[in-house]
Amino acid sequence: MFAGLNVEHILSAFIILFAVIDIIGAIPIIINLKEKGKNVNATKATLISLALLVAFFYGGEMILKNIFHIDIESFAIAGALILFLMALEMILDIEIFKNQGPIKEATLVPLVFPLIAGAASFTTLLSLRAQYESINILIALLLNMAWVFVVVKMTGRVERILGKSGIYITRKFFGIILLAVSVKMFTVNLTRLIEINS
Repeated sequence: MFAGLNVEHILSAFIILFAVIDIIGAIPIIINLKEKGKNVNATKATLISLALLVAFFYGGEMILKNIFHIDIESFAIAGALILFLMALEMILDIEIFKNQGPIKEATLVPLVFPLIAGAASFTTLLSLRAQYESINILIALLLNMAWVFVVVKMTGRVERILGKSGIYITRKFFGIILLAVSVKMFTVNLTRLIEINS
């Protein structure tokens, strides 16, 4: 199980997931929900998100291949394009993905879905499978979920420590990281797909 363990790959996967989940960038949203009297349960949000992400991590590829007949490389390329657009959102302060779903229970919607365990996180997990061993991705995911729990639990304190400008700068920095990651993911998987089909 631990044969493919690689600290460098864990760190890379952690940074990618950190940028995609962007729980720091979600702090103003969480504070706004709390101010509106919405209940936000950090433990529940973390556990449900983790369960959804792990389930998709193990079952997503099977669903893609058996039902939609899509290979992991093609899905990774699509994921790279989504990450590219997300990075543009973070860097340019524009809204490309509009969340128009109803907000009823703040822990589940919008915190668990789509903020933590959304389409981008699902896509990223499967895209990472095309690059790294499963054990490295799962450890990176667990570390991210631990970080999500801490941030959601201590939202007010984190905002006070970083300040609005700190949150803004963090978001921009990881937007640039995400942009670079999306380009690399696109080129690596496109090359792999060409090799498979040639």
